[in-house]
Amino acid sequence: MMFRIFLMFLFTSMFSVSAQQVPTTADAVKESLIQKEKLHKQSLVKNLAFETIGPKVMSGRVVDVEVNPENNSEFYVGYASGGVWYTANNGSSFKPVLDSAPTQNVGDIAVDWKTKTIWVGTGENNSSRSSYAGIGILKSTNQGVTWENMGLKESHHIGRIIIDSNHPETVIVGVTGHLYSNNKERGIYKTTDGGTTWEQKLFINDSTGIIDIDSPLNNTKILYASSWTRDRKAWNFSGSGTGSAIYKSNDSGENWSKVTVANSGFPVDDGVGRIGLAVFNEDIVYALLDNQNRRPPGDADINNNSFNTMGPKAMPGEDFLKLSDKKINAFLKTNGFREKYRAENVKQIIRSGLAKPSELTNFLKTTNAMLFETPVIGAEVYKSIDGGKSWAKTHNNYIDDLYYSYGYYFGEIRVDLQDENGIYVLGVPILKSKDGGKTFKNISQENVHADHQALWVSPNKQGHLIDGNDGGLNMSYDDGATWEKLNVNAVGQFYAINVDNQTPYNVYGGLQDNGVWFGPHNAKHDRSWNQSGHYPWEGIMGGDGMKIEIDNRNPDIIYTGYQFGNYYRIDREKESQTYIQPKPEEGGEPYRFNWQTPILLSQHNQDILYFGGNKVMRSLNQGTDWDVISPDLTQGGKTGNVAYGTLTTMSESPFQFGLIYTGSDDGLLHVTKNGGATWKLINNTLPKDLWVSRVVASKYKKERVYATLNGYRFDDFKSYVYVSDNYGETWSAINSNLPVSAVNVIVEDENSASIIYLGTDNGAYVSFNTGESWEAFVENLPAVAVHDMVIHKESNDLLLATHGRSIYKTNVSQLQKMTADSLQNEVVIFPFKTVKHSPRWGDSYSQWSNTITPELEIAFYSHEGGDKAITISSKGGKVVKTISKSVDKGYNVLTYNLSISEKIRAKLLKKDTSISIEKAKNNYYYLPKGNYVVKIDGAKETFVIE
Repeated sequence: MMFRIFLMFLFTSMFSVSAQQVPTTADAVKESLIQKEKLHKQSLVKNLAFETIGPKVMSGRVVDVEVNPENNSEFYVGYASGGVWYTANNGSSFKPVLDSAPTQNVGDIAVDWKTKTIWVGTGENNSSRSSYAGIGILKSTNQGVTWENMGLKESHHIGRIIIDSNHPETVIVGVTGHLYSNNKERGIYKTTDGGTTWEQKLFINDSTGIIDIDSPLNNTKILYASSWTRDRKAWNFSGSGTGSAIYKSNDSGENWSKVTVANSGFPVDDGVGRIGLAVFNEDIVYALLDNQNRRPPGDADINNNSFNTMGPKAMPGEDFLKLSDKKINAFLKTNGFREKYRAENVKQIIRSGLAKPSELTNFLKTTNAMLFETPVIGAEVYKSIDGGKSWAKTHNNYIDDLYYSYGYYFGEIRVDLQDENGIYVLGVPILKSKDGGKTFKNISQENVHADHQALWVSPNKQGHLIDGNDGGLNMSYDDGATWEKLNVNAVGQFYAINVDNQTPYNVYGGLQDNGVWFGPHNAKHDRSWNQSGHYPWEGIMGGDGMKIEIDNRNPDIIYTGYQFGNYYRIDREKESQTYIQPKPEEGGEPYRFNWQTPILLSQHNQDILYFGGNKVMRSLNQGTDWDVISPDLTQGGKTGNVAYGTLTTMSESPFQFGLIYTGSDDGLLHVTKNGGATWKLINNTLPKDLWVSRVVASKYKKERVYATLNGYRFDDFKSYVYVSDNYGETWSAINSNLPVSAVNVIVEDENSASIIYLGTDNGAYVSFNTGESWEAFVENLPAVAVHDMVIHKESNDLLLATHGRSIYKTNVSQLQKMTADSLQNEVVIFPFKTVKHSPRWGDSYSQWSNTITPELEIAFYSHEGGDKAITISSKGGKVVKTISKSVDKGYNVLTYNLSISEKIRAKLLKKDTSISIEKAKNNYYYLPKGNYVVKIDGAKETFVIE
């Protein structure tokens, strides 16, 4: 009975009606991008450089690969939220080409190789929880040096781009449309003037867009397109409907007719989901369908996707626990448990003795309308040999263990243009067929990540494949028998980040579908690890990596896990993992856990761990035992197939144990001042029902708390940032001059109460006046989503966890001196690090090595921009170097190589005969040991060469 209650709670509960959220318009986004560009130019910190520290070997989700048909070693790769990258050496190295554009969110790319023109449809073509919206279609005629927005700005997500094979100014675009709201700007659009004007050539309805388009090779007069009806909400995803179909055009996209009609042989009902297309020639077309209709009852047990075959009496608990997670997950997925339940959760219930395995089978046999007694049909391959007039399924059996019920996330199919019967379908594995889809073989190998999103099949060399998946890129020359990994780009999609207190300190991060990794912050971001065979970053958890907490007394004790609250206590020294997800008491309602379930180690006692479901649980012994210390702190859940009505963020005040704040995915903020004995709702004056992305108790003022709200799941991209100085009784908006972009994280500086940092879906910002105004980080930081950030206190390093470009780092020690008072000064020169003198300056270790050159970084703040003279003087006041520089208002930095002229050398030697200044092998003279003074206007600062 307990188990039945547990499962039912996952599918249905009462929820108050949400206020209608208004999607952000394309015009508002356009104005925001103009505002952001101005903010970049005026930013006081635009010259503060960030560096990428990786990692890269685990990579991120690929959405498209475009290969030069005349030179297969040249190609472009589009990452879902990591931009577009170009290689001319077969993937040995890449360079990013979208960094000058205002977004890194990619749905599809197309290249006119004759003119080198690149088209990028922004906004990912998948429909996952982190498929970010785009800003229309971008075009570059100079290989990505600059980009022009060619329109379709209300599209949000673009499925496919086709360039006319004979007229490159003619382009066909399939617009998938908004993800979280309905809109009419979706369907098929066409331009004949290179994107200056567009015409909508096909529109189905405001919830149905175009996910795929294909044509015969070099004949874009004939086009096939697949429409897709989908509706995503924070609490539910529906990926099928009668609007999903295949259309055909015989006149280069001017007119379209539906070819999957009744009696065509292709399904036409509500269960028709995402459709992928692969055209072999003018007559032969393959389609991969995600069929969400239910299987006939007699087919429910095919391929052992049900435990019914074992019989409930034949499965004692110990046998159930021996079943592989893959087998259990297959059963759960195909029986309607889309995202809320996984093998580890089920096993934990069995281990605890709260239920027997037989109850799982019995429950799924009930007549509960919210559940399904039989699995979905899943992936199906159809073939037409008469140009789409009729269709026939290519196989007799179900294609199991490809989609489970996640067909909306895949849906790609390819055909070998040299072999009509050679096809490839993409899902969790890649399946290959050499008999036209009658039988399939798995060609995923040990070096290939799961979840395949893109595949290029060479039209002129059989067996040459380039695969794009959730873990990056792979290449094969033997038709998938072996694969090489091409992960040389730092494009990881991070959810969370943390640091420990070791020397050198380690950085920890949880990634989308790539687990949890950690590594030293100063690890070389290069290929040198291939020599030793030891990558400096190490994976410590699988799945979708989530929050990480590290015991500050013993960094070997780590708390982390994967989606929906599956957390562990890891002891790295003992090489042990202990599952710690709290479980309800017998007879109690089960907890709901968010995709990114929050956990929190108490600053006051590192044995105390907080765990956020829909309630707050507290452990006093490192997660071994749990007490519930709150009522339900959400609006109560909502009917759907995605966990909702869950806590998303928690924060405990460093001033007082038990002063705790929580935020939920349905818009509630609470505070307790007595360790959970009583809780108070504190969001009454804030916008309703928005996802609380972060709540932060201030480290500088006990009564102060920050909160950020996120409307992304309503296609509301406004920036919601608030501060309260009375425990949340009243709030003040501090979004001031922020451009429109959903906010993910806010962090206080470690040394200044007035400095706060912010991460949005389109970049990172800093405020020097507690949010009254914001400055944009610019240098070396593309317009990528920043999901999380952390400051390492001892070093003052600020680290950004981006969802698409891995981790960036910069040091903010100098920013901490840009206080309100110092910003009024004409010039502030920031302190220098001591320079270690070396007799090898100007020399090299061999004729093949680079010259060893010293560098002095001169960083300073200038109240006004303009020309400045920077002078470097000896201790006695002799000017040894003058540098003229045009500086910006705000933070500036220049590098001086410590060289001096022969004339200055002579004067220094004349004044002090005890020093030696010999000409270096590169014919430079360098400053000797001593104290020197840098002067800029009236400001001065000393540096030392020792």
